[in-house]
This record gives sequence, structure tokens and C-alpha cells, in this order.
Amino acid sequence: MKKILLIFTLFISYFCVQAEVAPLPEIRFNLLYNTAKQAPINPAKSEFIQCKDRLCLSASALGVYGSQHFSCTATQCQAVSYEFEPFAQLTLTFADGTVQQSNVFPVPNQLLNAFDVYIGPRTVTVNRAANPPQEALWKRPEAYQALGLILVLELLCATAFILYTKKRFTILYGVAIANIVTAAFVWCVLVHYIAQSAVWWLACVVLETLLIGIINRKDLSFKEAGLLSIMTNVTSYTLGMIFSFMWAQI
Repeated sequence: MKKILLIFTLFISYFCVQAEVAPLPEIRFNLLYNTAKQAPINPAKSEFIQCKDRLCLSASALGVYGSQHFSCTATQCQAVSYEFEPFAQLTLTFADGTVQQSNVFPVPNQLLNAFDVYIGPRTVTVNRAANPPQEALWKRPEAYQALGLILVLELLCATAFILYTKKRFTILYGVAIANIVTAAFVWCVLVHYIAQSAVWWLACVVLETLLIGIINRKDLSFKEAGLLSIMTNVTSYTLGMIFSFMWAQI
């Protein structure tokens, strides 16, 4: 059993080193040029400005750290952040050296937002996309990478719990099943209704406590199942965030 766990851990770790433990909010911009004479943007010098107020009196450019970034091509831009401010503004630098700022626009508190950016000779206007992308988050590669990262960390933590309490290693099966079920619930259902990662974490703790307790009812009391669920989730969330943040910097 220990050899199988080691092989499984190494195999999953290879595929999940770039994972985030939870989906990150993302904004996509579709650049629409209203004139053929307009020079294309310079992606390296364009910025996504975050604002705390509607007038953008308190503003700062989106920093690059961990998985957070702002990037552009000639026709599209993408902003990914651990948490967006309620308002934003684009500063676009063009290949001919001119710089234009967009209007200040609200950023809805949801995981995926899409905007159309209308670029004219002297103006940049940002509006919500009329037909935003309807993307299932569970289809993203990072959803499966996150599951792999969480499984590795939580199974290792559960192994330490088993060695300390001298319980049976079959408990690991219940931990793995509980993780798969809760990951599917978060990525397929909960993210569409709640955007706060703290709520996702609490939901995982409660659901995993029930599943681990039911599957391992001969080996664990529900109190022990709750303790194990809290330990594994704290481990996967804290270490997972640290590992993914450090890896994104490389």
C-alpha cells in the first residue's frame, strides 16, 4: 500500500506543479478597432488599472506575482487576479507611441468576465460583452491540475494522521473519494453561485467530513473524520497556495 501511494504521489505531482488550488477570477478583453489607420497596441507597455472607486481616484496597476498577470496580443487581452477591485480601467500603449486610457468600468464579482474594447482614433471604450463566453470551469486543464495537487497534499497529510493514530491505511481510499467528490462539486456547481474561496473551503471541509466519516465508519468516528478533514484541507490550501505561487514565479 505504501509503495502504491508513493508511485501515485510522484505520478500526480508531475502533472500538477502548475496548479492553483481554486479557480482564479479572470477578465477577457476583445479588442475591436474602429479604424483601419489605428496602430496596433504594444502589449508590453499596456496596463490593467484597478480602482477602488468609480472615479478611479485610488488606482494601481495590476501587479505580476504568482498566477496574477495582465497580458495582451494584437486582438485580445487577459487579466487574471487573486482578487479584482470593484472598478477598472485600461491604459493602452500603441505601436506608434501614443497612449490612451479607457473609461472606468465596473468589474462584477464573478469568476469569468468578458468585455469588448472599442478602439477609435482618440478614444478607448470598454463595455460588457453582449455574448460573454459560456465556459464550464470543470473543462479547464487547471481544474484537473488542482485536483491532482490537492490529492497529493491531502493524501500525504492523511498518511501522517494514520501513522500517528495507528489507524488502517484503507482510510486513504475514503479521503481520495471525498476529494474527488468535493472538487467536482466546487468546480461544477458552487463556483457558479458563490465567488468567495473561503466559502468553497468551508463547504469542502463539511462535505469531506461527512464522506470520510460514512466511508470509514468502521475506523473513524465523525469527530475523528472532522479532525482529519480540517487537517487535510488546511494542508492542501496553505501549501497548495504556496507551491503554486512559487512555481508561477519561475
